Amino acid sequence: MNCKVERLLVNYKTLEEFKKFKEYGIQELSMLEDLETNIIENDSESPFYGIYYGDKLIARMSLYKRSAKSDQYFTPAQEFLELWKLEVLTDYQHRGYGKALVDYAKSIGLPIKTNPRIHSLEFWNKMGFKPVTYDMERDFGENPLIWQPEQA
Repeated sequence: MNCKVERLLVNYKTLEEFKKFKEYGIQELSMLEDLETNIIENDSESPFYGIYYGDKLIARMSLYKRSAKSDQYFTPAQEFLELWKLEVLTDYQHRGYGKALVDYAKSIGLPIKTNPRIHSLEFWNKMGFKPVTYDMERDFGENPLIWQPEQA
């Protein structure tokens, strides 16, 4: 399986590719809206990563680097990645593309936080993510999962 993760260009071609992906869950922001707000130039720093099969985008995610100041998940507070909108097109699921995206994020070497979609908990468990254990109000309606490099 040729599985190369690449940073997606912020442009209208990528926007067209995103229209092929479904949106799940009320809590998710639309990736299309994210892209539209980020379209400045083709070479601007994109938070979007994907895998192409031929010339078709078949899997995607967004990764945002967060500062230690906004860390409520790790002890001690530290810089971390927030992984959003991991999605693989239906015809390409169960072939390792989602794992390849997560492995790419892990290779950056920072802790990762994600909010799993309904019915995806088993996938995240296999990827080594654990529920956050902390005593604080879940004011964002989150049930975050985290991964730390030393767990690998």
